[in-house]
Amino acid sequence: MGMTEVTTGFHDHEVETMPRPKLEALQLERLQATIGRLRAHVPVMAERITDIADPVSLDDLTVFPFLHKKDLRDNYPFGLFAVERSELARIHASSGTTGKPTVVGYTADDLEIWHACVARALRGAGIEPGWMLHNGYGYGLFTGGMGLHGGAEAAGINVVPVSGGNTDRQLMLIEDFAPEAICCTPSYALTLAERLGDAAQSSSLRVGILGAEPWTEAMRKAIEERLNVVAINIYGLSEVIGPGVSCETADRDGLVIMEDHFLPEIVDSETGERLPDGEVGVLVLTSLTKQAFPVLRYWTGDLCSITREPSPCGRTHARMSSIVGRADDMLVIRGVNVYPSNIEHALLQVDGVSPHHQIIVTRQGTLDTLEVQVESSVTDTDTDTDTLASTINHQLTSALGISVKISIHADGTLPRSEGGKLSRTLDQRDLGSA
Repeated sequence: MGMTEVTTGFHDHEVETMPRPKLEALQLERLQATIGRLRAHVPVMAERITDIADPVSLDDLTVFPFLHKKDLRDNYPFGLFAVERSELARIHASSGTTGKPTVVGYTADDLEIWHACVARALRGAGIEPGWMLHNGYGYGLFTGGMGLHGGAEAAGINVVPVSGGNTDRQLMLIEDFAPEAICCTPSYALTLAERLGDAAQSSSLRVGILGAEPWTEAMRKAIEERLNVVAINIYGLSEVIGPGVSCETADRDGLVIMEDHFLPEIVDSETGERLPDGEVGVLVLTSLTKQAFPVLRYWTGDLCSITREPSPCGRTHARMSSIVGRADDMLVIRGVNVYPSNIEHALLQVDGVSPHHQIIVTRQGTLDTLEVQVESSVTDTDTDTDTLASTINHQLTSALGISVKISIHADGTLPRSEGGKLSRTLDQRDLGSA
């Protein structure tokens, strides 16, 4: 049974296909209102932009300073909020594991906007009202579970709020409830596909809404083949609103940004200068309608490009490419810039290698060593292992331009996602003493 294609739909056709001149006029009006809100209600930001005139065009945004995650931590917990705590409807926080979290707040109107953005994403992905969505994102302070939940309900899609983890229960509910759609991380989609095995080919699932971690086209192909779903990339971050900032449609031709709510820029990672459409740089986002926690030129750290050409489906909002890496996740190894996504892409070109891998960077004296641990799906003999290791080494050396140590492990032995984000990179160097 082959994968069934789906057709993109619309949640708000008039807005999603708005002519660009009208859209950009709306953006400027909302940008001016957002800056006015910051001046009036966020003293930290008011002081920062006090000498900068209000914008009269969207290009004037470039004279305003960037907002970084450090700014959120420095003003923990509510120092950048634009409303009193009594006006909040909900609090979320980042899923970071070190230090204090970055805290974000929502008014009731903010939640309605968020859910509308996610509803657009789900309908654009081809999920129909009346379908069932198996929600495998974590609930709680993390924005994923509740963001997808609210958006699905706004779109008339019924939700199974499974949350992350407990894979046996997830599999049972997929079999018993027969949902047409699932949302989870890409790595967890592979875990489910692995556990389902051949049964995935006759599963009820048709669409997977996958995000919260970077993934490649090669990984998409593996998920679509093994889980038998149309794999859709969704993007968002809690500092801006959560999932639903952008999402692919069923056409899978770039992630459509909800531009009436979020103004995107691509800037050079070193100079901060704005880059032209089509060039890869750091994605910077400005919220245009948020009340509780408006952000001005938020430096996401995510690397991608954007285009403002209309989508094949008629949507006029800008589209961003998949995230190709992070400005702060780049590994500098023996003077060479290495992104984990480059390694994943190269590995998935090799037959006999599972999508599960681990990247380990160590330093002995002054020499950095890059080790890539992979799982073999070929017969476990010395000859097969040696041949596979040689093939992988050649593929990675060609792709990265540096030598790599390859470690072959038995199928099923490397870490799997159990519903949350999975970190595949361990940098064990003491760079502070370098």
